[in-house]
Amino acid sequence: MSAPVIVLDQLRKTYGDFVAVEGLTLSIEPGAIFGFLGANGAGKTTTMRMLCGLLRPTSGRATIADADVWTQRHEVRSKFGYVAQRFSLYPDLTVDENMRFFAGASRVPAGEIDSRIARLLKLTDIEGKRHTAAGSLSGGMRQLLALACALVHEPPLLFLDEPTSGLDPVHRQQMWNLLYDLSNAGITVFVTTHYMDEAERCTEVGFIDRGRLLAKASPRGLKASFQARLLEIDVEPVMPALVRLRDEPEILGVSLRSGSLRLYIAEPEKLLARWREKWPFEGLRLVGDRWVEPDMEDVFTAYSQGYDAVLKQP
Repeated sequence: MSAPVIVLDQLRKTYGDFVAVEGLTLSIEPGAIFGFLGANGAGKTTTMRMLCGLLRPTSGRATIADADVWTQRHEVRSKFGYVAQRFSLYPDLTVDENMRFFAGASRVPAGEIDSRIARLLKLTDIEGKRHTAAGSLSGGMRQLLALACALVHEPPLLFLDEPTSGLDPVHRQQMWNLLYDLSNAGITVFVTTHYMDEAERCTEVGFIDRGRLLAKASPRGLKASFQARLLEIDVEPVMPALVRLRDEPEILGVSLRSGSLRLYIAEPEKLLARWREKWPFEGLRLVGDRWVEPDMEDVFTAYSQGYDAVLKQP
């Protein structure tokens, strides 16, 4: 088995009394698409900035290809490409000029620049925009250009900080198709996102909340961590039912999904049996019920809200 590309060992970052990242320990294998998921402010970007050598860790250690991300940061930077959350290229330069600038900054051999630019423009499907100013591109094309610039020095590792935020569905799918191709070519992809559906597209997922790692596994493994069955019910009227059910002591949480209510309950079978025998909510009508498979949003909700009763304990 190949050695991990990224290793974090009790990585921590504080700002005064505020703890942004608390004791992260994990490793990521070559060729993985690792999804780092969490709400805004959870610590995703801070972690990535430490891995990129842009922030000094308060304590702990992280390595990329066995090189320390802070003490050897100048060596490490040649090993990865980085796509920022916000557009960070030069808007007055053309697509071609931006790529040439980044190729020069990354010390790409002069004799290889033309061929690499041609290949990456084709890969990202922006060949027709080669002589267009970057600032006049659509949001989706800007992200594709940023990705091309991050790959121009052919790094084995790619960091993307919420790369699909604000993109339309077409460019969002295009971005993920590119990430699949890169992973297939052996490039390790570390992507932060707060879109739970994007977790399904990753080979491995880490959930972070308030700076702490809650869980790390494949999407299938995380969904298998539910030990309680997941009950979904149809109730009319639905919004008064949602508010009423949230106050029930046996119900840990309620979410609205396509007009139905999904319930997080430690012993849902017993509760449903009582409801079928006698429905206790006057003014509400139970129309139907079903058992459903958990998705990544259910997983993150359970971990982040501390619904330990529905999760398998390690």
